[in-house]
Amino acid sequence: MKRAGEIRHKGSWATGSAADYVVLDADARQRRRSVLTGERGTRFLLDLPDATMLHDGDGLVLDDGSIIRVAGKAEPLIEIAVSSADDLALIAWHLGNRHTEMQIVGDKLRIRRDHVLEDMLRGLGARLTPIEAPFDPEAGAYAHHHHGHHDGA
Repeated sequence: MKRAGEIRHKGSWATGSAADYVVLDADARQRRRSVLTGERGTRFLLDLPDATMLHDGDGLVLDDGSIIRVAGKAEPLIEIAVSSADDLALIAWHLGNRHTEMQIVGDKLRIRRDHVLEDMLRGLGARLTPIEAPFDPEAGAYAHHHHGHHDGA
């Protein structure tokens, strides 16, 4: 079985050169070791030194030099918009206080759908838009980042 022990981060490799791709939701992209099968049938062992959050657009380098692209699976999310940076900080604080996984996309936040949180956010004046998109939550204060917050879609 082929083995992937190295990650090429999004933007550091030519995605058009990928031999195959795997579609994974955010939970499935937090991995150290797992057998995966690409959409074109490539079966391989993901074998990383540490548990790592794989991001949409990353490449997994196989032992034969070929690369498997990581594609984030669309998930039901809420995109949160507010009127000011102060309001955004307040919303982020409330979500963080509840240990809610969150993605920063430009001047908006994204979280997984949760009717209780959605009611709270509306009460705080947020504008909510339900979307389906890959979820790429922030890694947290104690995680090792390969890049900062995400400003892509």
